[in-house]
Amino acid sequence: MLKQFVLPLFICLVAASQAAIAKPDNLADEQILRRGNGSEVQTLDPHKAEGVPASNILRDLYEGLTIEAPDGKVIPGAAESWEISDDGKVYIFHIRKNAKWSNGDPVTAADFVYGLRRSVDPATGSQYSQILAPILNAEDIITGNKPIEDLGVEAIDDRTLKITLKASTPYLLGLLNHSTTYPVHKDSVDAHGDQFSRPGKLISNGAYVLKEWKVQSQVTVERNPMYWDNDNTIIEKVIYLPIEEASAELKRYRAGELDISGGIPANQYDWIMKNLPGELHVAPTLGTYYYGFNLTRPPFKDNLKLRQALSMAVDRNILTDKITKAGEIPAYGWVPPGVNNYNSQQLDYANMPKAERLKKAQQLYQEAGYSKGNPLTLEIRYNTSENHKKIAIAISAMWKMNLGIRTRLINEEWKVFLENRKQKKLTEAFRGGWIGDYNDAFTFAELMQSSHGINDSGYDNPEYDKLLEQAANEGDLDKRRDIMEAAERMLLQDHAIMPLYFYVTKHLIKPYVKGYTPNILDHTYSKNLWITKH
Repeated sequence: MLKQFVLPLFICLVAASQAAIAKPDNLADEQILRRGNGSEVQTLDPHKAEGVPASNILRDLYEGLTIEAPDGKVIPGAAESWEISDDGKVYIFHIRKNAKWSNGDPVTAADFVYGLRRSVDPATGSQYSQILAPILNAEDIITGNKPIEDLGVEAIDDRTLKITLKASTPYLLGLLNHSTTYPVHKDSVDAHGDQFSRPGKLISNGAYVLKEWKVQSQVTVERNPMYWDNDNTIIEKVIYLPIEEASAELKRYRAGELDISGGIPANQYDWIMKNLPGELHVAPTLGTYYYGFNLTRPPFKDNLKLRQALSMAVDRNILTDKITKAGEIPAYGWVPPGVNNYNSQQLDYANMPKAERLKKAQQLYQEAGYSKGNPLTLEIRYNTSENHKKIAIAISAMWKMNLGIRTRLINEEWKVFLENRKQKKLTEAFRGGWIGDYNDAFTFAELMQSSHGINDSGYDNPEYDKLLEQAANEGDLDKRRDIMEAAERMLLQDHAIMPLYFYVTKHLIKPYVKGYTPNILDHTYSKNLWITKH
């Protein structure tokens, strides 16, 4: 079967962790790492999980065909090497001989076939399955038009996996370290059903195993002795603490209860720079903070002028200069700067003088049917976080001052917030943030595809979907870039969302935690860190 097509490009790399971590002489006796992790996770089922907090833990528990080096470069994970066909549509992956599940079972190509099929199976209920659309027949399976057995994945033998794509996909290797592509232990799923991802039942193939999950308290993972690269893993235990309030997290960090923070409180940035300058790590990341408009119901349904007026009435520079203050970039586009082979697009009023922009916003607001005498009353929903609250208060004040809008701020716990966004029955304007899953513009573009499970605005533009389909099937990288840029311009013209700023990562890290390297996706594997004596 392998001889039926040409495989001219051979990639064989040694995972960076085998050489990158030289164990120092001054290791602390206790290698326990405590990480702030934002909100309580919904689930640790890799095919159902959403959000950064769950992803952080899942990267410790599971390993995809590829992983990332500390600097973010894609390197071999459970697959030690791979070949790519001349047309870029067929990938052959070679699973490591010493790859094992945490119970000692070998990790096989069939495990990846099972995991990928489970991800796209409508019965699984994954909101993220659309991310696997590049794989042959994935979209038809997701929509229920083909059986999962038709997915373009095949176990040639125990150690050889074949993935067939519908078209050449330049970001595939980066995609294959996303949780939707992780294998899961079939016998465990068969035995425990939806409970397979709970402590005592979860069998994983990553550097760590799940030891404990106390809701709203902590998730604890411990070193997996069966992991193929366990000899180069130093951290013995990682404790993930769900701390939604940034000020509370800072207090616990200062008290020595945290080694790495998930973020920082915006109003404490100046104090931190003065008092903890060597412990604050700020770096660019591929992420956009935005407000979504629910396009499926009033007041935003079929009211482009209203959406545009609200966007034009917001001064993004005030948000970044006065509130976030850590180098965030005001956003007038959807795709952040720094994406491979892409030129980020902007709203046409990005450089318009403020007075002129506000005048236009007021005109559009009136044309949309509102005025200071007949004001819009609007709800803003955001998940629990004092930083999100400060942004919401500022935007509410801008809308009131510039347009006369009356707003009601609604704070919701993470799980409730996500569910309400998804249902689209209550939401009007809502806080959103999207961090790229891989370094390609498509990770932003596909979120707004009409069929995407996390398209919480309900944006549905057939022309936009058509452009994404063209981009997905275009092998010429320059033509593909042009199509993607046209799609972003269309999305911005439709004002389906209101971009506010481009993220930077902000972590407080104790000086004794070593091995941390900032990268553009803000992915830090605990297995690449260690703690020195202090």
